[in-house]
Amino acid sequence: MPQLDLNNPAFQWQTVELEKAERHALISTFRKLLSLEWDEPYTHPGLNGEAVKDVEGPQGQTPYSLRVTQKMRLLGWRDGDLLRLLSIHPDHDRK
Repeated sequence: MPQLDLNNPAFQWQTVELEKAERHALISTFRKLLSLEWDEPYTHPGLNGEAVKDVEGPQGQTPYSLRVTQKMRLLGWRDGDLLRLLSIHPDHDRK
């Protein structure tokens, strides 16, 4: 089960700037992530995990984008037992 690292300053700033409904969706996603095993966040149909090929973590990790809502995604990577969440972005897949 992943542990969440929410300590990135950019991620924290983006989180406090969210609207109330978006914050609730984010907390719901945290609960979902905490209930999964490590291989599941990337394959869970509701999270729609996608590897971000053009970015690399500090030790060469592959960052993943995970869906929070139809409008919002998280960017983060695995670092040992931690899922380090780096930033919140608009979901560019929505139609």
